Amino acid sequence: MTYDILILRFGEFTLKGKNRSRFEKRMMEHVSQAVKGFPNLEARCVFGRIYVVLNGQAHEEVIERLRDVFGIVSISPALSTQPELEAIREAGATVIAAQRTKEQTFKTSVRRVWKAFPHTSQEMNHLVGGYVLRLHPQLKVDVHSPDLELRVEIQQEAALVYCETIRTAGGFPYGTNGKAMLLLSGGIDSPVAGWHAMRRGLEVEAVHFYSYPYTSEQARDKVIALASRLSGFAGGRLRLHLVPFTELQTSFAQMKQDPLIITMMRRAMLRISDQLARQHGALAIVTGDSLGQVASQTLGSMHVIGQVTTLPLLRPLVMMDKQEIIDRAQAIGTYDVSILPYEDCCTLFVPRSPSTNPNLRVVEKVESFVTDYDRLVEEAVAATETMVLTPDHAVRLASASEEAWF
Repeated sequence: MTYDILILRFGEFTLKGKNRSRFEKRMMEHVSQAVKGFPNLEARCVFGRIYVVLNGQAHEEVIERLRDVFGIVSISPALSTQPELEAIREAGATVIAAQRTKEQTFKTSVRRVWKAFPHTSQEMNHLVGGYVLRLHPQLKVDVHSPDLELRVEIQQEAALVYCETIRTAGGFPYGTNGKAMLLLSGGIDSPVAGWHAMRRGLEVEAVHFYSYPYTSEQARDKVIALASRLSGFAGGRLRLHLVPFTELQTSFAQMKQDPLIITMMRRAMLRISDQLARQHGALAIVTGDSLGQVASQTLGSMHVIGQVTTLPLLRPLVMMDKQEIIDRAQAIGTYDVSILPYEDCCTLFVPRSPSTNPNLRVVEKVESFVTDYDRLVEEAVAATETMVLTPDHAVRLASASEEAWF
């Protein structure tokens, strides 16, 4: 079956009133960026949808490029024809023939956008549906829950006929709801948190803390590979800030307050991320916290850790369980990289019995004895290295049993 047009439907931002045109403009930019490798395509935004004219390009290839574009809730490959009864009937029969695989039920749903068309939508349901039934007598009508739904949109320029509706990423267009800094570790959770934040329209810049020589170059490359993957959801470019954390981490270890070391590390990370956010115009910090998953993610720990910043702390995974997070990581293509056995600084100096309910005053008192604490934070910020990553950024990573490129 050769379709010649794609119908791209928007998500919830279509309800945004006066801001709708801004969202639609950004959607057109993202769609154009996603399909720029196909020079013959034509895209236009009409009545809250984007129509992509394929001009001979295989629809499967284009849909694969578009299914991860945030803001698009579904895509339908369609056959366009003249807005005339007989042409619509023929197109409907062609589409049904391509979709039908056995004895199935079906219904016809006609939407008449062009009100000058001589038949009403209800009349067209009978005229088109009856024609299809005569050509395909094995089909049965079911208007409530059919196996196939033949849809027709009648516009003045053309009628669009289709059956398939492919669910896509949904959400808001990337970058339409402000900017946030993502705390990106090498684990499973934080890339998923980043994906959820981007899906809600946030522009994301990633922040990663490394403790060379305690963490390896492979651990650093692993995070670069994860950020590179996330850049594919960010319009093809994503900033990664690499923060040296060794001095702060060793200073905390020297305090001999093992139950509190994770709490102090996380607070220091937020202090640094707060400064980077203000430097780069971000208004929030995104973390991969999931309530109760580890000691630093109890409600008591999150309360104490979050006191060091006045920026909103966004935790997209806070109510998700581990299997839900793993499922999403597999779906977005970060899981296989996240499970490679390279430790990041969050897994170093982990005590046997970390505090799950730290006392804020005690934590602040211990931090006051850290030598040159403020200077160490400022030096970490000043020494931060920034990279701009794209989806084709190649990093060589070797697992215990194989080598792979990401």
